[in-house]
Amino acid sequence: MPLFFHAVSARCALAIVGIAACLLCAPASAQPVFAGRDPHAAQPERPTVSTPASTVAPGWVEVEAGVEFDSYADHSHGDLGPVAVKFGLARKWQLAVQESLVRAPGAQVTGVGDVAAALKWRVVEQLPLLGDVALLTTLKLPTGSVANGDGTGTMDGSVTIISSHAFGPVAVDVNYGLTARTGDGTVVPRHASVWAAAAAGPVRGRLGWTSELFGFPATGGPSGSDAIIGVMEAATFQLRDWLILDGGVALPIAGPQPHAIFAGVVYNVGRLRR
Repeated sequence: MPLFFHAVSARCALAIVGIAACLLCAPASAQPVFAGRDPHAAQPERPTVSTPASTVAPGWVEVEAGVEFDSYADHSHGDLGPVAVKFGLARKWQLAVQESLVRAPGAQVTGVGDVAAALKWRVVEQLPLLGDVALLTTLKLPTGSVANGDGTGTMDGSVTIISSHAFGPVAVDVNYGLTARTGDGTVVPRHASVWAAAAAGPVRGRLGWTSELFGFPATGGPSGSDAIIGVMEAATFQLRDWLILDGGVALPIAGPQPHAIFAGVVYNVGRLRR
């Protein structure tokens, strides 16, 4: 990896350490993310790479959908249309089913990507050092097409640890995740990891902001790649308590991260059972 990338990686690592230090040194009076939340209020997990520790209320369902347009350094382009349906199973448990429409860089057709199921468990709440902590386990199945570039041909298992705080009107989420895959590593690496730190808050009225620093450490094997570090900036608009729009950009700092623009919606559909 070029020396420039090493220098940028070091600065970004220091930024993450600084964010973590702020969280660890936060006063115990910081309010929990979930205090007094309306079960019909939307709880967005998009558009960030990171995920909050919050869960949809038991018996309620929420839908997230979006579009993303990627531009790579070699001037190729790709499109992504992620959709997730989230079900509240219990007060601290949530199940999400995720799918995407994918047009890989250089592909002529848009296909349906690999499907995944994600189970989130909010383990503890209001810890003085870590805030609200959750574990997210994800299983991805090889339902997409490797030939068309909309699938990896592998079964993936991921575990992500989540720490969420709210400091006044500002919510902060810090994630670290690990992924293991089947296969021989020729299409995608057999092992990967991700880190992310995001913050979000109000601007004025129903207009809000979201900012995130994220990274994918270098991977090995035939399909391995250099480390990726990127930044995401987005605006959100709350049409209703249960309906939130978002739009923004993701930009590379280091590594083969594409330039991306995106837009999406989070819709809390309502309660399925009473």
